[in-house]
Amino acid sequence: MTSCGPLAISEKRARFELKDRRIGILLNTSSGGYDLKAEDDVEATLVAAGLKSVHTWCGPGSNVEIALHEVAGNELDVLILLGGDGTVRAAAEACGGDGPLLIPLPGGTMNRLPSALYGARPWRQALRNTLAAPVVQVVHGGSVGGHQFCVSAIFGGPTRMAEAREAMREHNLAKAMEKGVAALRRAGSTELHYRFGAQEGVAELVAVRSPLTSRRLDPEEVVLEAVAIKLQGPVDALGLVFSAAFRGWRDDPTFARAKKGSIDISSDQSIPALLDGEPFTLGPLVHVDVVLGAFKALRPARMDD
Repeated sequence: MTSCGPLAISEKRARFELKDRRIGILLNTSSGGYDLKAEDDVEATLVAAGLKSVHTWCGPGSNVEIALHEVAGNELDVLILLGGDGTVRAAAEACGGDGPLLIPLPGGTMNRLPSALYGARPWRQALRNTLAAPVVQVVHGGSVGGHQFCVSAIFGGPTRMAEAREAMREHNLAKAMEKGVAALRRAGSTELHYRFGAQEGVAELVAVRSPLTSRRLDPEEVVLEAVAIKLQGPVDALGLVFSAAFRGWRDDPTFARAKKGSIDISSDQSIPALLDGEPFTLGPLVHVDVVLGAFKALRPARMDD
């Protein structure tokens, strides 16, 4: 079975009882889904479901790590998140499989993981549906260089274009053009040697996706989908990083593709990467591992409401 949309729901899963649970709220005010009514609306939705929060953390993305450090000391059972995939990545890394259950609402640009859990629903509806009939979903992810990812990891020179993408989101056109031109010049400068089990080769870009957000994997499958991509030129690189690398791998038979529990990538220089859209610079030797039970999420028992 493969998944290209919201998860298929098993009616046999037991409903998670939220009454008397310690519930926290973390709102990333830098995310596109945040507005001036967000905090009040989350609280009102909890009250309508007969619940209440014990604490709310509300601030820009630069304060998410600080908030998550405080979350760890509050012994929460559930943490409601409103932010992008990067916020979910940071929360999953901080909370782990034994931490509070996460409700990662779609508040960012791509929202790959929330879309898999809740479908194409606005965050307010996703929250109402989840509180009405919550069940637990174990989410498997990946790990590289001491950092986790829940959606995707993308390696290679073209990932430097993410800086241009962020500048565009900030409406800084001059900075976006500067970063974009510099990234285009370096797009093919990092040659990657990859190994997917017995399959080896050279590419400019290697993309890895988690089970929950892959069209080719069962969300319960504990492996990663890996794709090695040879670029046709700078324009191809630009298109992949801005769209295809996040919204679905192209069904091109010339791409090297595999399902593996671990992946090895090497280069003769540091390897730039994007983990759930967040930029990282890794060493010249990269080992990617699947993470069993990276975190546990709450989602609705039914997806047709």
